[in-house]
Amino acid sequence: MTAEAAAAVHRALESRAGTVATAESLTGGLIGAALTDIAGASAIYRGGVIAYATDLKNGLLGVPRDVLDRNGAVHPEVARAMARGARERLVATFGLAVTGVAGPEPQDGRPVGTVFAAVAAPAQVVEVAEFRFQGDRGYIRRCTVDEALRLLGKVVVKNTFG
Repeated sequence: MTAEAAAAVHRALESRAGTVATAESLTGGLIGAALTDIAGASAIYRGGVIAYATDLKNGLLGVPRDVLDRNGAVHPEVARAMARGARERLVATFGLAVTGVAGPEPQDGRPVGTVFAAVAAPAQVVEVAEFRFQGDRGYIRRCTVDEALRLLGKVVVKNTFG
């Protein structure tokens, strides 16, 4: 499914002359890899930040330290700030971010399989989605890529920009 979702996002962005930047935590670059597997990706993909460590979410993406201290790294506000940071710092039309718990242990009081994805769009619009996946680490990461790409595609299609 990932290749199909990435191709759909590519078509939607290309038809609107839009671009995307990614901020990934639990997926470790898998979303960027999926987007760059598509021929012509340089027209739509600006780049990405893999901020696996919590301090990098603050330092590289601008997630406010108080948000991280109050909520931990696995929280919808963190995903929202990561998406905004990716969009702004990598100068893209859209920013896509994911943060969550792939396992094997819970993190920040969140059970394994908890994922937050966010898309920052033009005009400061940010859409956040929460997912609960069941399965092993690899499965949770693959599901995250698929659902994050679907969310991005949905947001791109409903936004006008340019």
